[in-house]
Amino acid sequence: MGITNNFYEVKNISFSYDGNEIFSDISFSIEKGDVLCILGPNGTGKTTLIKCLNGLHEIGSGEILIKGKNIKKLSFKEISRNIGYIPQNHAPSFPFKVIDVVLMGRAPYLNLIDAPRKKDMGIALNSLKTLGIDNLKDKEYTNLSGGEMQLVFLARILCQQPDILILDEPTSHLDFGNQIKLLEIIDNLAASGLSIIMSSHFPDHAFLSSNKVAIMKDGCFIDFGSPNDVVTEENLKKAYSIDVKLIELENKRKVCVPLKTNFELSL
Repeated sequence: MGITNNFYEVKNISFSYDGNEIFSDISFSIEKGDVLCILGPNGTGKTTLIKCLNGLHEIGSGEILIKGKNIKKLSFKEISRNIGYIPQNHAPSFPFKVIDVVLMGRAPYLNLIDAPRKKDMGIALNSLKTLGIDNLKDKEYTNLSGGEMQLVFLARILCQQPDILILDEPTSHLDFGNQIKLLEIIDNLAASGLSIIMSSHFPDHAFLSSNKVAIMKDGCFIDFGSPNDVVTEENLKKAYSIDVKLIELENKRKVCVPLKTNFELSL
């Protein structure tokens, strides 16, 4: 599947629900191998934006273009062949084997009555191997740990063979160690040519795994660009209403340290 620069473009999009504007005037583009991290506080519209970016919500104005084609003119199968999406929450309901869960990612390439082919099985197994979890293929999905479930769901998305991954706070339910492992996987996937858009509550993640960052506040991007240019003490205070200190480590990577305020809670 050929990819050209700016193959995914967002042009001045907005979205309203029941007459209330959730976000407006959002524009950006991503290229092959880009990782865009969208930061911002709760309630600013990040999850709604993510659902618009993959076509789950229809935008009110503007355009979303995939390889020059308006997302509104693409079928669900066409979108699924281009975009893989992982929501914040995906509660397992049936004790399918892991390999069967991953094979569900081949749905965009099969008709309703088709059974997975040998080729589909090979793609599913390769997706598990890519993430280093092929040893789980015969286990029941419902018996896995939270971190393992997240990786299996990611393997299912990779099985779609999309060009773009859209991840809504992919590390929010993971422990500290699994957060870093997932970010390393995101780095490797980007290096292989996938483009990734993810939202996060953790500004540090922008320095760990992204080359583009947007900070969202009150339904708008207040800044967009490289991590070093965008993730500043001033922008973080503007977004989260707290003082933040940026510290540079010996390896030149920056970390964000929130500073305590003298806020008093009256009961």
